[in-house]
Amino acid sequence: MSNIEQRPYVPAKKVNSEYPLIDSDPHIKRVISYARPSDYAVGAATATAGPGLMLLMERISPSLVGKGGFAPIMRLTGAIGVGAGFVMLYQRSILRFYGFTENRREQEMDMREMVEKVKKGEPLYGESTLTKYMQGMASRNSRYSGVWLHVMPWFNFVNHSHHGVDTAKYYQQAERELEAQRLGK
Repeated sequence: MSNIEQRPYVPAKKVNSEYPLIDSDPHIKRVISYARPSDYAVGAATATAGPGLMLLMERISPSLVGKGGFAPIMRLTGAIGVGAGFVMLYQRSILRFYGFTENRREQEMDMREMVEKVKKGEPLYGESTLTKYMQGMASRNSRYSGVWLHVMPWFNFVNHSHHGVDTAKYYQQAERELEAQRLGK
């Protein structure tokens, strides 16, 4: 084993929040799949705000750039709007993972998802082809990155086991459910 593989794991800092922490570094797929319909609505509103305001401004005070001058500006405004809408959706969803906003629905979804993975014998947070060191480094680079999403969009694309929560609760719940199934039969 190389010297780099022997470095100790750096645990996630526990941030005080009003609601329970679900995951300090959720994978981008989880963040998007846990998004609420209201997140999609806010994201869509954000995405359409830029082009809508641009059309309103053009209507109130025409730029007189001609037929070919306004279309490229609208395409650029639309692309920026779509990016801003996605970031808005992502941030609203990820703040629930951190426990910064109300997250009862996400807690239940997380418990169901993880207990099913325990029952099937699958790794809780997916499989990774990276070394343990690289997984730890990826985790340290993207942990709580959703807090600074407005400064620099940074997403977790790596499956790893460093999420800042005690996973024993999933195994205990799976045991209780399996025991209830055995007794119920």
